[in-house]
Amino acid sequence: MDYSKINLRYSQLAKTECCLSCGGAINYANVKSGETCVDLGSGRGTDVLRMAEQAGENGYAFGIDISDGMLVTARENAAKFGVTNVRFIRSELEKLDLADQTADIVISNCTINHASDKLAAWSEIYRILKKGGRFVVSDIYATSPVPEEYKNDPVAVSECWAGSVTREEYMKTLSECGFKSVTVLEESKPYPKGNIEVCSFTIAGEKL
Repeated sequence: MDYSKINLRYSQLAKTECCLSCGGAINYANVKSGETCVDLGSGRGTDVLRMAEQAGENGYAFGIDISDGMLVTARENAAKFGVTNVRFIRSELEKLDLADQTADIVISNCTINHASDKLAAWSEIYRILKKGGRFVVSDIYATSPVPEEYKNDPVAVSECWAGSVTREEYMKTLSECGFKSVTVLEESKPYPKGNIEVCSFTIAGEKL
């Protein structure tokens, strides 16, 4: 996936009111007081600020994004609402700029499908989670391989399905990087995108 194109596309959308998410991972996060939270693909920072509030003064929330425009907007929103226990970081999914065992909870909405190396991205999630830490991720998978013509199509990228893989491949990747028990919290019926069909789902797991 060409991150420069993603940066440009999402920076253009940073100040708009359009919805950029395919799911509500935050609704299943159950953040507790004192926890350290991470949102991959944090966008304008809405979920990061919410987690920071839930984690309280002894907790912390990190927002990770590749879009310069989104990061600027997220930092502006944190300052606007006086939220100080947050930090927004520019980082690629395959090499997160966070230390080992940082997070109690990692969430993400329709972002991991953008990663060109999904095994690397999920291995990074495993790395930054504390032992016993958990993830809740909403994402999109394809019912058949995505044709090459859509891989860098700006509309398909912004709709978060250009880089999607099949459900079988998605679950295999989770297992290979260390998440052996994954729960599907919600899952849509297939719906058309381009000349294929995709599904949205929200999954959860722990670093045992």
